[in-house]
Amino acid sequence: MNKTKSLIFKSAIKVFSECGYRGATMDDIASNAKLAKGTLYYHFTSKEEIFNFIVEEGLQILQNEVGEVQKMNIGPIEKLIKICKLQLSFLYGYNDFFKVVMSQLWGNEQRQEYLRLKLRKYINEIQTNIQVAMDEGKIESSNSELMAYEFFGALCSAAIYKSIHTEKINLDDIINNTVQFTLKGFGIQI
Repeated sequence: MNKTKSLIFKSAIKVFSECGYRGATMDDIASNAKLAKGTLYYHFTSKEEIFNFIVEEGLQILQNEVGEVQKMNIGPIEKLIKICKLQLSFLYGYNDFFKVVMSQLWGNEQRQEYLRLKLRKYINEIQTNIQVAMDEGKIESSNSELMAYEFFGALCSAAIYKSIHTEKINLDDIINNTVQFTLKGFGIQI
């Protein structure tokens, strides 16, 4: 991503998280990025195009990290633990991005459909590890797709917990507790 697009990425996330999708304007995004409005329009034709760009780029960051875990020569449970820690660290590190994603999950507009499509791709990575663990008898057989969504949802809930508690909290404790709680639901003790 070039320097200008990086500025737009960061600015758009901030503006969308503070104003919501409907309240955000191209002027706000350009102003926050300290760019001329023409520069913004040179790269993007609409607010929805910017939204799709931040979804694509933001989730790609997480997807790249998960891809590295998938390449590791470790078992599916160890991969789930690493993915759990990665996702939580990502959600905490990109808290404004998380707010934008969560605010736009529901609805039938094109950007919301696009967001759900991108999230499905990520959740499929989780499902793959759950299915392998089931095939190896490490997790009781069940609906691996539903379990992957539950896994993702539990981690998102931990991020909501962190965003509500504004006082200083120990991120490592939250991550470790969430990993244990989530995997315990799958019948795995760590």
